[in-house]
Amino acid sequence: MLAALPLRADFEARWQEIRAGASARELYTLLYALPKGGDIHNHLPGSYFPEQWLRAATDPALKGRADYYTRVRGGGTFNLAAPEPVYPLETIRAAAWRALPEASRADWKPLGELTAAERAAWISQYQIDRPGEGRYTFFAAPRQRLTHLGQDPVVMTELLVETMKLYGAEGVRYLELQASPFTLHTPEGKPIPEDEAAAIYEAALQRPDAKATGVEVRFQITGNRYIADAEAQVVRIFKFLDRHRGRWVGINLAGIEERGTGYPSRFLSTFRDLRRTYADIGISIHAGEMDGPNTHVRDTLLLGASRIGHAVTLIKDPDTLLQMRHRSWLVEINLISNHLLEYTPDLAVHPFPEYLRLGIPVCLNTDDRGWWHSTMTDEYYVAVTRYRLAWSELRQIGRASLAHAFLDPATKARLIAAHDAELDAFERKLAAGNWRDALATVKPVTFGYAARQFGLTFP
Repeated sequence: MLAALPLRADFEARWQEIRAGASARELYTLLYALPKGGDIHNHLPGSYFPEQWLRAATDPALKGRADYYTRVRGGGTFNLAAPEPVYPLETIRAAAWRALPEASRADWKPLGELTAAERAAWISQYQIDRPGEGRYTFFAAPRQRLTHLGQDPVVMTELLVETMKLYGAEGVRYLELQASPFTLHTPEGKPIPEDEAAAIYEAALQRPDAKATGVEVRFQITGNRYIADAEAQVVRIFKFLDRHRGRWVGINLAGIEERGTGYPSRFLSTFRDLRRTYADIGISIHAGEMDGPNTHVRDTLLLGASRIGHAVTLIKDPDTLLQMRHRSWLVEINLISNHLLEYTPDLAVHPFPEYLRLGIPVCLNTDDRGWWHSTMTDEYYVAVTRYRLAWSELRQIGRASLAHAFLDPATKARLIAAHDAELDAFERKLAAGNWRDALATVKPVTFGYAARQFGLTFP
């Protein structure tokens, strides 16, 4: 048994011994209990697990008024060039099914009537879980299959609160979710006005069970960077954010950067024009989530971004890399996403530890954890086991997620103080006596990624 150590100054030595001596299950359990700060790069629909979607869309107690049908016949391989690709197991609302030609309706089945085999296939189609699936499967097919479910206000808000509970259980205290107030629809398919949609989300966050999670939530709105009217979409987002300050805190741009119309500098004049009118709008934009050297991170900083999502290719832009060493720009790291979408097929050479140890602010995030079947603990487990993170680095990563959050100063200070206090208490537990005793009551929860990649299942 190790002797108790003073807090902080000597805890690094204890952490090194714990990390070296812990079994895989013990280390995962410790990281599950670790206070983690925030997940600030997280697409809201993508954070829901396929089992959650299926249950919420078929359970009468959860799904509201809408019914859904899924395509069980027809379909085929997705073709990006096809004008109207057909997706196997695509799911649509009943109103859309009734509008189909009568001959086509036979290809669809009520979602609640799927056989066990069909349910298993549906769940697999809504995640990246098989060899050969990668970025083009992810960007092209799963989201289109999900469209109508992601427009359901009851399903979206029920799963939001459920997801807050899951995050709270693994030590996450802040979520900055990329959501949209522009996409909610009635069961009949009628768009819900954006201000009404914002009120629907707000009502969910005021529920007692949401507040009981201890998780603070803010929203970003993400625009599609390569569509024809992307600039008009950016203007609309700025106007909405200005009306709903407090809960809706930032703008993002996402989409496949390799598409020729999605390059960052396309938006330079738009963002400059908007800054003449709007102050204090958070800007966090996907950049450098692609292959090969490019200047997308630099060009995105010119748009006014204070945070960069992914920045995998920053390592290939030495001039910008040097600038970021001496600035407060944060890189939102998404290890599992970059692995499964093959931006870094070998995580051993992911640039994350280089950024971290060069002094560039970084934090860990889940991106689209529902598609990966992963958790924030999985991100930390990958980071600790592959890059041998020091305890000071773990503290630094969690704190950075809050220090760079798009929060008002008072809320940010409160969350940082609470996070530091939680970490101090966690250190004391691990430093006193046998550190394994401190984990005796921790009950981790794992999903498919941990089972496939680490061979770990809990409970």
